[in-house]
Amino acid sequence: MAGPGPGTPRLLRAGMGAAAVGLLLIYNSVDTSQDTDPTAAPAAPPAAVSTATLATPAAPAAPAAPAAPALKRAVPTRLRIPQIAVDAPFTELTLDATGQLNAPPPEDKNLVGWYRDGVTPGERGSAVVAGHVDTTKGPAVFLLLSLLVPGSLVEVGRADGTVAVFAVDAVETYAKNAFPDQKVYGKTPDAQLRLITCGGAYDKKKRDYLDNVVVFAHLQSSRRS
Repeated sequence: MAGPGPGTPRLLRAGMGAAAVGLLLIYNSVDTSQDTDPTAAPAAPPAAVSTATLATPAAPAAPAAPAAPALKRAVPTRLRIPQIAVDAPFTELTLDATGQLNAPPPEDKNLVGWYRDGVTPGERGSAVVAGHVDTTKGPAVFLLLSLLVPGSLVEVGRADGTVAVFAVDAVETYAKNAFPDQKVYGKTPDAQLRLITCGGAYDKKKRDYLDNVVVFAHLQSSRRS
């Protein structure tokens, strides 16, 4: 973005079932930032990512501890990431007429989106959550996403009264024109989470960020809320 950027991200294509949700997912954004500088703040966090943009990256590090058993399907309701002060409600994301994923409403800076026909956070597979890094109203919910590190905890409150706790395995930055679909969205034997936003340099001509920041995490535990 501006995370599912400050604008309409282009993530999923029509005709994809829940099991194949990620094979063609790239997060692009239509500019909703200021014409002069897409918020001075967001430029710094993406630059602070310790991993370089890779065209053919290696697989993320395996979880340090065995993953927790996958949970039953339940709609996510709230995302909390204490390390970067994220406490945001979810909205469901759908596909538009062209098969692209609609972005969360840019009017709300503190909102994350989940593709409603995909894996729910805590289910077996890769659950996809997207958020803006900035909007015309300023820094947004995933502004500091790139500052997470392995071991950081991500909590997802769910409609069934459970909280799925994920541990970050890796934080990567990819050029949008070299996005590793299979690595990010491929099937997994356990419950995993992908947090996605825009990052890297801002191209004023394209009115879009050039990269995607992707956080890889696995289900560490769950509890009743």
